[in-house]
Amino acid sequence: MIWNKLQTHNYYILLVYKIQYRQSSNIETADIVPIRKGGTLLETTVKQYKNYINGEWVSTKETFQSVNPADVNDVVGEFPSATSVEVNEAIDAASAAFPDWAKESPSKRAAVLNKAADILEQNADQLGEELTREEGKIISAGKGEIKRTAQTLRYYAVEGMSFTGETFPNDDPNMEVTTQKEPLGVVSVITPWNFPISIPARKIAPALMTGNTVIFKPSSDTPLIAYRLVEALHEAGIPKGVINFVTGRSSNIGDDIITHPAVRAVTFTGSTAAGEDIHQKASLTTRTQMELGGKNPLIVMEDADIDHAAQLAVNGGFSLTGQACTGTSRVIVMKSVAEAFQRALIEKTKALTIGNGLNESTKVGPLANQRQLKNVREYIEIGKQEGAALVYGGDQLTETKEYENGYFIQPAIFADVHPSMRIAQEEIFGPVIAILTVDSYEEAIQVANGVEYGLSAAIVTNDIKTANQFTKDIEAGTVKVNRTTTGNLINAPFGGLKKSSTSTFRESGRAGMEFFTQIKTVYVGY
Repeated sequence: MIWNKLQTHNYYILLVYKIQYRQSSNIETADIVPIRKGGTLLETTVKQYKNYINGEWVSTKETFQSVNPADVNDVVGEFPSATSVEVNEAIDAASAAFPDWAKESPSKRAAVLNKAADILEQNADQLGEELTREEGKIISAGKGEIKRTAQTLRYYAVEGMSFTGETFPNDDPNMEVTTQKEPLGVVSVITPWNFPISIPARKIAPALMTGNTVIFKPSSDTPLIAYRLVEALHEAGIPKGVINFVTGRSSNIGDDIITHPAVRAVTFTGSTAAGEDIHQKASLTTRTQMELGGKNPLIVMEDADIDHAAQLAVNGGFSLTGQACTGTSRVIVMKSVAEAFQRALIEKTKALTIGNGLNESTKVGPLANQRQLKNVREYIEIGKQEGAALVYGGDQLTETKEYENGYFIQPAIFADVHPSMRIAQEEIFGPVIAILTVDSYEEAIQVANGVEYGLSAAIVTNDIKTANQFTKDIEAGTVKVNRTTTGNLINAPFGGLKKSSTSTFRESGRAGMEFFTQIKTVYVGY
């Protein structure tokens, strides 16, 4: 899709044209998006999208709307509210497609992933803008996520070509003992809104490459960009039934996706509460993979570069508007440098431009939805009531036209935070940083580990001995030295400890393929 911009007499009009790879059969209205005068919405023709079941684009009677969190009057699209009927049809289609896909050659599976990656890369700018408009993150992050998704598809296309079993030595010269890695069958993929295309890709790509078929349910806050991933796979020639896409509320269709007897695995990223619910409902023979919440610490030692540490805290805590499971929510600082660190953190936070993510100058976009805004505001009030000192920010922004129709809030910084306070224990999932002061490395580790989560953690120090000890002492699945708590490589394992994960199978990297396969041990005598 190519966006052409015309500006006449202060009217700002977006005209949308299809390009070759997109077919009109999956959209029910003309491709027209909002017409605006300045920043004010004048009229809208809302595009209606469809589910994707057994290789066909399918409508439902009930629909819901996805809106721009920077301007809730801007409707991104209208999507199907799937029911048990559509979910069962999707699972039946995936079950029927599984035998042939499981037998398909790795090179043909890889060809589909590589072609889909081509499609995403060729349209990265347009898709990045759609992602930003739907989720709210800044435009550079939106475009970056599209490119990362393409890289993820390519990575698993390559890894799948050499992903195989083992041969074991034994004492019988006339016997060979090997293992075979086989696909599980139908896999349910349930994903969040904060990385609405890259998280699905790191689940779907290894699932497909190892021969499984997929039921994909994205967050109802970001169905469009998830739809684009499925659309790319469709255009890449994936056989019917191999991937199926349903949108709707988890309260309506979540149980069907989890408990259907044909579903052999469920991979989920989201809140710990939702993950626990899924884990309890899945059957004994349904494999689960849960990547859940975090309360991630950044420890700042006496010898740290304070300016660098403050920048790491800003990047980890306020980029993506604090809406990352690996986001920095606690900064544990040695008392001797706490005052200097706090000053530097406030100074850098004040410099952040808050606004619509489509504006190139914006550094912090809106929160993703009304629930997020309500939750963050409630936690800011909780912090005040608990006796923490709100030393910067925390106000909802509504004073200008840019802010009045969006979910904007100032990043908040709390000082004088005690480890037992709720803002130091519970996941807020927003731009709120709690500063805790300690007297020693040992106390810092005790505080850092004193929560129920264990997803990501980092330390800032120039002492190699301290850094090395930290990697052993910290209870987290992702451990960093002199880097932000956020971010992970597509070729390295990712996952948490404690209530941040079920700690069964890791995502990402070659390890990310293990979840989608089962091992068969074969003894052949001659």
